[in-house]
Amino acid sequence: MPTIAIPDSIRDELLAHAREEAPTEACGILAGTRIERDDDAEHRVLEHHPAENVAGTPRTRYEIDPREQLELMEAVEDAGREVVGFYHSHPRGPAGPSETDAAQATWPGRSYVIVALGDGVSVGSWRWTGAEFVDESVVSEE
Repeated sequence: MPTIAIPDSIRDELLAHAREEAPTEACGILAGTRIERDDDAEHRVLEHHPAENVAGTPRTRYEIDPREQLELMEAVEDAGREVVGFYHSHPRGPAGPSETDAAQATWPGRSYVIVALGDGVSVGSWRWTGAEFVDESVVSEE
């Protein structure tokens, strides 16, 4: 199973961002390192970059402006890190990826972290294969 390591401090910042943006979906980019192991790469998050949600219906969708996304990705690379994934929130749930999330996923091999604020706060992650999301183990570290 793929793994993503998220420091507790960054997890707390993702939760805070999601709460600040509610009832709209918060979103951003996750930067860090990829550690190859067996058939899967472990993603280690070292920082997050919040982005503005420019979706037409931001309460149920998220979209990062392409220009802002490019600028953020270039800043990540300039810092010597990799884009290991993306995050967004589901202010009212569900805890997992929606059909819309799957239809809009475009970065194979990257993690898609979802901060769910619905029936219980959770931070989960799924790896996009290019065809579907697969469960990803989230481990915390400091």
